[in-house]
Amino acid sequence: MNSYQFLSSYYDRFTDDVGYAAWADFFERIFVAEGLQPHLLLDLACGTGSLSAEFARRGYEVIGVDASAEMLMQAMDNTLSLQPRPIFLNQRMERLDLYGTVDACLCCLDSVNYITEPATLREAFRRVELFLEPGGIFIFDVNTQQKFDRMDGECYVREDADVFCVWQAVFKNPVCRYDFDIFTREGDCWSRQQETHTERYYAPDFLAQMLDDLGFLDVQFYPELQFPSAPYDRLTGEDRIFISARKRK
Repeated sequence: MNSYQFLSSYYDRFTDDVGYAAWADFFERIFVAEGLQPHLLLDLACGTGSLSAEFARRGYEVIGVDASAEMLMQAMDNTLSLQPRPIFLNQRMERLDLYGTVDACLCCLDSVNYITEPATLREAFRRVELFLEPGGIFIFDVNTQQKFDRMDGECYVREDADVFCVWQAVFKNPVCRYDFDIFTREGDCWSRQQETHTERYYAPDFLAQMLDDLGFLDVQFYPELQFPSAPYDRLTGEDRIFISARKRK
């Protein structure tokens, strides 16, 4: 089953603990630190558009791109009242194809981990570099090995009045598989859907080398939503790290 075919309808309920305003604040701190004033942002793997909406409310022009048509339908609904309203495109990351360039590209909530083939990830990064303005910035986050190790074999449950979701994570380095069972109530009956999601662990030095090979400059590593940047080998104890890189001018 394709990722998010069923889960898209409940994604926002199950991620209501994500502080998108705090994420946007963090990215804007990076913009300031890098001496940037971006106008047009690309939210790559935008999902239901929550971060796109946050930046649109702050006055940015936003393009949201996602491979899941179901998630983009939710994004369209979530941004109906916004002006300027984000533009949403149904594209895979490695097939990114924009009409022009953007000032900054953000790729959030371990979307990079969802690309499980290194060659495909390299093509996605190449596409980002292609559609960035000279001097533009690319920022993304990844799950650490510590997080995958901790999740291995664990079972998780989320529920409310009419939906019950349970999933288990199995990590066989470098791949983590999540099997979801989603139960929804329709009157007095419950129906069941199943989805499988797969992520891959990427070592920070591997990602830095890939970015360097593609011509990106000034690769920086950050603890989760924190300053200052630090060498990746000092970011111990983190479940998530952020990486930024600049396109050559």
